[in-house]
Amino acid sequence: MTKRPFTVQAAAALQAAEGAAAVGFGVFTGVETATGAAVDPASAIGVTVLALAGGLGMLGCARGLLRADQWSRAPTVLTQLFALPIAWSLWQSDQPAIAVPLGVVAVLALIAALSPPSTAWLIEDHDEDDEDDEDAPEAPEPAEPAEPAAGTPTAEPRSLGRRLKDRLNEQPAKNSGN
Repeated sequence: MTKRPFTVQAAAALQAAEGAAAVGFGVFTGVETATGAAVDPASAIGVTVLALAGGLGMLGCARGLLRADQWSRAPTVLTQLFALPIAWSLWQSDQPAIAVPLGVVAVLALIAALSPPSTAWLIEDHDEDDEDDEDAPEAPEPAEPAEPAAGTPTAEPRSLGRRLKDRLNEQPAKNSGN
């Protein structure tokens, strides 16, 4: 297994920080609602549920990034894209103490999640069994047949990342002299 790039670690940490903040806000609004301090209890219950669900989803995406789950990058990017207009709205509402950190975290997480090292690492196939034994020498990959015969099922399905890499390798190389 290749070493996890710093950009993936940074994106996961930033996503986890936002998720923890959302869960904290959900707990706060839930406690306020339960104690009767909420002005509109029906809205407060909705905000509590959305904040808790969103926060847990963001924490799940952060975990997915660290585990190299390919699905985790799209919701991470979308979370950050949604955070930018929220930060702007907070800025216009004269709440820079919340707006500036949220905007900075969103921009940094976008840069980290969309950076070339993150992209390359997230499309690779990672064997979870190798995580425990990082110092062990890697076994050579078995040679794969070029193309299975039509109608013959393959032994195991290839991931999207593996299919993309195979497709890129099939492309003819560009001549630098022409």
